[in-house]
Amino acid sequence: MTTVDTALQNLLVKTLVKSQARGALLRVQSSDGRIDFRGSAGSATPDIRFPIASISKTYTAAMILQLVDEGRLTLDQKVQGALPEVDLSSVHVVKGVDHRADLTIRQLLFQTSGLADYYEGGVADDLIRSKDYAYGLAQVLDWARSGKPQAAPDIGKAHYSDTNFQLLGAVIEAATGLSFGDALQERICGPLGLSRTALFDPTRDDNGRTLPVYHKALRLDVPLILSSMGPDGGIVADTDDLMTFLRALMAGQLFRRENLPALCDWRRLYFPLQYGGGLMRFKLPGWMTLWRPSPELIGHSGASGSFAYHAPGPDIFLVGTFNQTDAPKRPFGFMLEVLKAIEAHGGRA
Repeated sequence: MTTVDTALQNLLVKTLVKSQARGALLRVQSSDGRIDFRGSAGSATPDIRFPIASISKTYTAAMILQLVDEGRLTLDQKVQGALPEVDLSSVHVVKGVDHRADLTIRQLLFQTSGLADYYEGGVADDLIRSKDYAYGLAQVLDWARSGKPQAAPDIGKAHYSDTNFQLLGAVIEAATGLSFGDALQERICGPLGLSRTALFDPTRDDNGRTLPVYHKALRLDVPLILSSMGPDGGIVADTDDLMTFLRALMAGQLFRRENLPALCDWRRLYFPLQYGGGLMRFKLPGWMTLWRPSPELIGHSGASGSFAYHAPGPDIFLVGTFNQTDAPKRPFGFMLEVLKAIEAHGGRA
């Protein structure tokens, strides 16, 4: 290994041990080709697939923009108009006002709908107990109806809700006539040559063929839940495929390049994250860094400790996972340490 590769591998192992995670993956590339690291630690191997969790939302966002490019959708189109066969009645009632007729695709994409989050409303707790079951959009909407809305639409900030992306998955299916998994293959995987990316399938990805997810010491056995997440969190990939997707996305290769800045129309989410169109922005304020410059990170992460981010300043791409649901914020500090290690070695492999 070269010097920076050794530093990154040592950092990955050190972080794994400190976190008590079972397996971790890290892939790092720079646009100029000087950095190209592919590492693993613990039970993970460099080529194993893993659930990318909510990074799946970025794939969903890319397909929505493709359909906009093709004139099949508009971002300001009403969701009910795009899904005429779906019962949205009473799915979003705030202070006696039913907002279902006003919900737009843009609001779903930018997490500004205020819809209740079906996942945090119950599925998340069942997942960490390995209470497994399958569900579809109708059940998701029933859970949203029974949950408390986070806000009325477009109040000026984002409210994270997996319900938004379940609906966007249904919009993609209605517009293309394909299942979400088939649309993923036709629109993303095929054009980019992603042979290791697909929706989670228990017949293919269970029993050790995909890196297992843990909550603390508990190995989670939830193949049906993972199979149901689809557009909001159900994709599996390896780090090579995830890196290829991230770089293609940031280069504007998946839809019209001029649409990429529109996805970076940031709304405050929760400190220190902002949300755009299927993308997150992480940047620490000066008072947290003794007023030293802090890297900006743009991409997405997941509840399992998965991450796929671009650091525009040094032009470095970072993807990987810790596959632990008990510390979803862990990747952010880790990515900052990775960037520091690269800077300490002059940004060279």
